[in-house]
Amino acid sequence: MAEPPRSDAFPEERRDNDAGAVFVLESKGEWWHAGFHLTTAIVGPTILTLPYAFRGLGWGLGFFCLTAMGVVTFYSYYLMSLVLEHCEKSGRRHIRFRELAADVLGSGWMFYFVIFIQTAINTGISIGAILLAGECIQIMYSNLSPHGSLKLYDFIAIVTGVQIVLSQFPSFHSLRHINLVSLFLSLGYTFLVVGACIHAGMSKNAPSKDYSLETSKLSRVFSAFTSISIIAAIFGNGILPEIQATLAPPATGKMMKGLTMCYSVILVTFYSAAVSGYWTFGNKSNSNILKSLMPDDGPSLAPTWVLGLGVIFVLLQLFAIGLVYSQVAYEIMETKSADVNQGMFSWRNLIPRIILRSLYMALCGFLAAMLPFFGDINGVVGAIGFIPLDFILPMLLYNMTFKPSKSSLTLWINSLIIIVFTGAGLLGAFSSVRKLILDANKFKLFSSDVVD
Repeated sequence: MAEPPRSDAFPEERRDNDAGAVFVLESKGEWWHAGFHLTTAIVGPTILTLPYAFRGLGWGLGFFCLTAMGVVTFYSYYLMSLVLEHCEKSGRRHIRFRELAADVLGSGWMFYFVIFIQTAINTGISIGAILLAGECIQIMYSNLSPHGSLKLYDFIAIVTGVQIVLSQFPSFHSLRHINLVSLFLSLGYTFLVVGACIHAGMSKNAPSKDYSLETSKLSRVFSAFTSISIIAAIFGNGILPEIQATLAPPATGKMMKGLTMCYSVILVTFYSAAVSGYWTFGNKSNSNILKSLMPDDGPSLAPTWVLGLGVIFVLLQLFAIGLVYSQVAYEIMETKSADVNQGMFSWRNLIPRIILRSLYMALCGFLAAMLPFFGDINGVVGAIGFIPLDFILPMLLYNMTFKPSKSSLTLWINSLIIIVFTGAGLLGAFSSVRKLILDANKFKLFSSDVVD
């Protein structure tokens, strides 16, 4: 007769030796805390790229892709939460994506595959958050002091210093209040940008509205798949198991409530930002709609105070995003460096935590300053990272765990999603690499201008 699951979802021998679980991924949260974490992980300043994504798709296909990605990712995250709950009820509560994939799929190489993809995504987003935050400060500085001597890398150094201080929050759960503020910040700058776009679109200086796609069929196809990769990356997070790990066990049903909260915010922010920005600027939409509202030539197309407040909200949320996506790196580091038998704030654990987290953030800041064209690299990372983790693996994990019958609708839907997004990921990666090559002549190390 099979041994019944233990009442403690973390076996004692694992708890005694796993500082990453006990310290960084401590499980004390409620469902609304998971909602805060999810919202920060998904609803970020990247939504200001949505009008640019519509530029490569047009109105009809843009709406279709945005809606399809939203439905598929919600379904995908829901299936993954069910797999995690199933494992927990069996006495195997997985708190890391890599352990879940290796256990369910029964393959050791999958453990390292997920580590590689997660590390690429999380480090890339941490670098991107620092770069964009530095750019936000540069925008404000250039308006206040047009002939100032400070460069982009100076502002990146400032942001990195702040992130080093904030990185000392000991656990994912300890970010819950920061991520609640982040949720309101995302709503704040979305409403400000939407209002600014409507104001710009109805003003006498309104740009001409042209929604036509590129004339070359080949360029149109490449642009469409690049846009699909952008939307996929915007919806992706790649750390749902780690977020679910912050919930106090048993986690059954809690993640669904957190997902509902998160997608309620997504519904409001994504559609309003995409529609208002594309309606105003059409195929002239910039990769950051704030830049379209503040063109290099001519006056701002919206009140300066509105745009300035929006930039400040974006800047503040970027700190929270950088913190959320660095948690996996911290968990990996502290699994090896911390001693779980001593307190979280003991000198034995505090000093290594300060040193390692500071070095990690300093490395991210250095790469952000050195590679101010990281947006193009992130397009490739999104295609080869977010699509496997958020659109393919959850379906595969569900099929392997629950083994739906060959005649079931669930199996056919999951298989179709796997096939479609495998193809979309490959084409998106190719399109993103193509754009990277085309933009290569604009790249300059430690440049003071970010390549769009």
